[in-house]
Amino acid sequence: MTGARALYTPPMETEQKPQRSGDAVKKAKGQARILIVVAAFLSLIASVVLYFTGSENEGIFIGLWVPSILALGALLVPAGRD
Repeated sequence: MTGARALYTPPMETEQKPQRSGDAVKKAKGQARILIVVAAFLSLIASVVLYFTGSENEGIFIGLWVPSILALGALLVPAGRD
């Protein structure tokens, strides 16, 4: 019995502990929110540029994407408690 105990070596302390799933979810939600806001902002900028460079209909069309993108973000990544 003592020989079996001598063969056991505990895991090394240098290994990283796995990240808690709650922290990973918070980080992913934060990144998703940033992505949604950036997509909406780029859509707004593109619509303004198109509108004032003569492509008024295309500018209006792309401008309609902004609230749709933000609504999709609110649906997929609810604000809730973090």
